[in-house]
Amino acid sequence: MNKLPKKMSGVLLTGHGGLEKLEYRTDLPVPTPEKGEVLIKVGASAVNNTDINTRIGWYSKCVIEQTNAGAFDGFQTINDNDASWSGIPVKFPRIQGADCCGEIVAVGEQVSSDLIGERVLVRTLQQSGMTEAEYSCITYGSECDGGFAQYTKVLATEAFPIRSSLNDAELASFPCAYSTAENMIDRANVKPNDTVLITGASGGVGSAAVQLVKRRHAKVIAICSENKMEQLIALGADKVIQRGRNLLDFLRQDSVDVVIDLVAGKQWPELPDLLRKGGRYTVAGAIAGPIVELDVRTLYLKDLSFFGCTYQPRSVFENLIRYIERSELHPLVAKQYSLKEIKSAQQDFMAKKFVGKLILLPPQ
Repeated sequence: MNKLPKKMSGVLLTGHGGLEKLEYRTDLPVPTPEKGEVLIKVGASAVNNTDINTRIGWYSKCVIEQTNAGAFDGFQTINDNDASWSGIPVKFPRIQGADCCGEIVAVGEQVSSDLIGERVLVRTLQQSGMTEAEYSCITYGSECDGGFAQYTKVLATEAFPIRSSLNDAELASFPCAYSTAENMIDRANVKPNDTVLITGASGGVGSAAVQLVKRRHAKVIAICSENKMEQLIALGADKVIQRGRNLLDFLRQDSVDVVIDLVAGKQWPELPDLLRKGGRYTVAGAIAGPIVELDVRTLYLKDLSFFGCTYQPRSVFENLIRYIERSELHPLVAKQYSLKEIKSAQQDFMAKKFVGKLILLPPQ
């Protein structure tokens, strides 16, 4: 540790609220890896919906609006006690950042020094010390400090060595979005020749899902804004429908095997109608609004299966590392920003005028 700086740059989240709660600092202490931990010099991180949702307290049951309703200024009324994704109050100040690509530069006790110099990706959804069967996990950058800094520390078991010719920015586009998408696809048991409808298909998780579903030789129907439709076709989507259009005008009832939903909102009631009997619905986001209307008769009369997806078994991230190393996935880096430009990056993220991921680069 004696060759490492004592201070670093990073972004502190000082509380739930608007962009003013993000504070770029140059005097933060460099973390010290403890027993079983490694210290990582961050090469790149990225912006995700969970960063915004945590900052504004959108996970609170008091909030019933879409994410963007409070994304700039926060919400006037939230309950701090349930404003994190886990329902456990966030400890402020917190360094967010659910994505991280970097290099191990120091290790704590009981960790081999052979790991120093390894290039790694940090797993976003991490084990919290309980068994996998108990669905207990933490999010990197929420229950612990994350990648919005020059240095970060994690358990050695959560830093995955990666062998790839991709640069740090490209690799940082994968962990959160692609593991979320792969987990949804696993839970819904997407098989070759399935027809899969993906909402929010141009976002980080949605565009990841397009690639990961095609990787399994299934058919993709993507929903996105009109100006992104050609990009989704180029990415591999078999059919693209403009967001906001009545889906039943383009697709038959009972014509979809799987729905991968990241949007929810007012159009949600169309989704169960599109699913065939025995179809599977999987969800890991509700950016258009978390409160939806469900006719329970559709659920049970069609023998539908619904999967809420947060917890991820370790195998999901292990598979993702293999896909990357075999060059089976294409990184979608829309734009790069310096870490001190995080407010601009989040503003652009909320404007949703891009496909893929927005990357944050700390000082090197």
